[in-house]
Amino acid sequence: MKAADFRKLALALPEASEGAHMGHADFRVGGKIFATLGYPNARFGMVAISPQEQDLLVRQHPNAFAPAPGAWGRAGSTSVRLAIAPRLAVKYALESAWTRRAPKRLQAQHRSQGSIEGPSPTRRPLSR
Repeated sequence: MKAADFRKLALALPEASEGAHMGHADFRVGGKIFATLGYPNARFGMVAISPQEQDLLVRQHPNAFAPAPGAWGRAGSTSVRLAIAPRLAVKYALESAWTRRAPKRLQAQHRSQGSIEGPSPTRRPLSR
């Protein structure tokens, strides 16, 4: 996966927008950041998922996903090594991060339309 692929997946989510934070591209919904690109360098992305989902992704894809350092990582911020991260696992992570940050009315609207699945610690990320 390339940064352009990550960006395309993030911006495909309902009402997602791109901005910048501390010199890095970020992706927001309802004014809240759910993902970033370029930290610690251009080979990485970050998704703000739950600690439980982080644990699943890290166990399933230990070379592609890792907790961010410190308290951010313990809260679910997860680094994504773009070159080796499976597309479907990244899509799952971005959807989960979007769901955690989106306003409840937006979540409900898009869940009822079937465009976003809510996060579930039992749902397993795909490997392809």
